[in-house]
Amino acid sequence: MPEKSFEVFPRSPKKTYGLMELVKGTPPGVEKEPEDTTFTWPNLFYNEFLVALAITALLLFLSLYVQAPLEEEASRDTTPNPMKAPWYFLGLQELLVFFDPWIAGVTLPVLIMIGLMLIPFLDINPKGRGSYTFSERKFAVTNYSFGMALWVVLIIIGVWFRGLDWNWYWLWENGHVHKPVTAGLGDLPVMFSRNLGISDFAGKAISDLLMLAYFALGLIIPAWLFKDFFKKLGVLRYITTMVLFLIMVGIPIKIALRLVFSIKYAIITPWFKI
Repeated sequence: MPEKSFEVFPRSPKKTYGLMELVKGTPPGVEKEPEDTTFTWPNLFYNEFLVALAITALLLFLSLYVQAPLEEEASRDTTPNPMKAPWYFLGLQELLVFFDPWIAGVTLPVLIMIGLMLIPFLDINPKGRGSYTFSERKFAVTNYSFGMALWVVLIIIGVWFRGLDWNWYWLWENGHVHKPVTAGLGDLPVMFSRNLGISDFAGKAISDLLMLAYFALGLIIPAWLFKDFFKKLGVLRYITTMVLFLIMVGIPIKIALRLVFSIKYAIITPWFKI
């Protein structure tokens, strides 16, 4: 009876197993039926090692031949205008324009870290493990990509579109020339009370109800439209996922209200402002 032959590293692999598949699955040295698979070691490791070498070489080249954008020596008598943080903190500094400092500097960064830590709890999709394809986890990949893109956009705005007094300067404008003072910003509750001719309390109530409606409809409508998604996650996972998602989507909405409609704060409380 002929012996079974097997090939540890097939010539035309179609799928790459992750580390957990190697730990839980059959070791490479054990005989098994031929499959169109390959293993993390050495195939995936070699590719990642080559990419790491290429990135290291690129960083070395940039550090040797590209000058850092350093300014003159710091002076105790003069404060630079604008005073910009390092590029990796400019996203937070840009958020200070649109949110209360307590929200932009504390709450939102904490929520980002909590959301990243909750990914293993919230992502219960068994598909895509080991291959990480977009088709198997559209919502997860889109959600994460949107958050990363939003953070990159905030950094780009802080680096290239902010000039004197932290005003908005387009690329073709001179960022070293002061812009004329424009009309001040208004708060949404005050705008409601003035434009509708109602009391301050009623204007604040309308803005608060709009905020509650945003979160309520954001929780109810997706659960009604995507019932399978709601059932798979369960009540606790669904509420946690959607609340974090709605907060993330609310950031560009709040930025648009500030830039387009000159609304400084939409919600005003004794403890914070949004």
